[in-house]
Amino acid sequence: MEKQPLLTSYQLGSLTLKNRVVMAPMTRSRADNPENAATALAAQYYAQRASAGLIISEGTQVSPQGVGYINTPGIYSEAQVKGWQQVTEAVHAKDGKIFAQLWHVGRISHPDFHNGELPVAPSAINPNDKSFTPLGFKDTVTPRALETHEVQAIVQDFKKAAANALKAGFDGVELHASNGYLIQQFFNKVSNQRTEQYGGSIENRARFLFEILDALKEVIDLNLVGVRLNPSLHGLSGITVDEETIPTFEYIVKRLNEYNLAYLHLSEPFVPVDNVPHAVAEVAKHFRPLYTGTLIINKGFSQETGNQIITEGLADLVSFGVPFISNPDLPERFAQKAELSAPDKNTFYTGGAKGYVDYPALAEIEAS
Repeated sequence: MEKQPLLTSYQLGSLTLKNRVVMAPMTRSRADNPENAATALAAQYYAQRASAGLIISEGTQVSPQGVGYINTPGIYSEAQVKGWQQVTEAVHAKDGKIFAQLWHVGRISHPDFHNGELPVAPSAINPNDKSFTPLGFKDTVTPRALETHEVQAIVQDFKKAAANALKAGFDGVELHASNGYLIQQFFNKVSNQRTEQYGGSIENRARFLFEILDALKEVIDLNLVGVRLNPSLHGLSGITVDEETIPTFEYIVKRLNEYNLAYLHLSEPFVPVDNVPHAVAEVAKHFRPLYTGTLIINKGFSQETGNQIITEGLADLVSFGVPFISNPDLPERFAQKAELSAPDKNTFYTGGAKGYVDYPALAEIEAS
């Protein structure tokens, strides 16, 4: 039988991945404890999925200021480092590899998370979205614009989070510079109207990301660092594409070549953008020629289209999100070309074991 590209091994810097199936980062809201720490249940969840070539953890906030969803884990305290240690040990015991996704939601938050204080952002512009608070979904508010020294302090928060990730046993980290969260809020003119060194020109709006990478170099080898971007994000999290959006991401992607990263993780558009002026409908096809390193592509891929995009040379690895929720052994399903189990969307964020660790592996289904 011909070997599927998705199921071939891949050398990711110093790490050998057993296949090219990546588990995408997915918020699951199970850190329902006062410390917002990952739990033994999370360790079981990730270990069940350790047959992925690489797991990228759910977003883990780099500071209390970075939180914007209920029961999401952090990576800024000792209790959180210990919580994640259980996870990495469980994954490594199953011969898996796992990166921590470092996250700050910026303005996609709510005063309910900050003792009544406003969330922060590049500029005081309401994204007019929803925040998932302890009292349910609430409308976002107009955030407070960060002072210049505060931006630089957040750079240090990311640096400390990366050091904590290594302490917790992660194999590397991914910067969440995507999906309308804080780092992407700096990129886009619709969310960044600053007039100092972090606003105005394309170079200035990208500065925050590169300052974070330069700070990370002091605590982690950059070939253990990935960056996630969503260039054609439009109409979500208050982000819209304009005439400078794609040129900004082209500048960022080309400059990332200088950093010898583990990978660049791109998302195809979340909504159709064929009729959106200035947007790019085929992200991998557009950015692959600009990036010389490892490229992971995400969003709505199937086994067939995942194999195809690797064969076409448009990506090196493919990340799968929702299929991993209900198919913990997704690479084995691909190997046997087995039917995938459907997830229960009602339990994505509800806490507890149900809909989290109770999806059976293919062998268990066949045995029953």
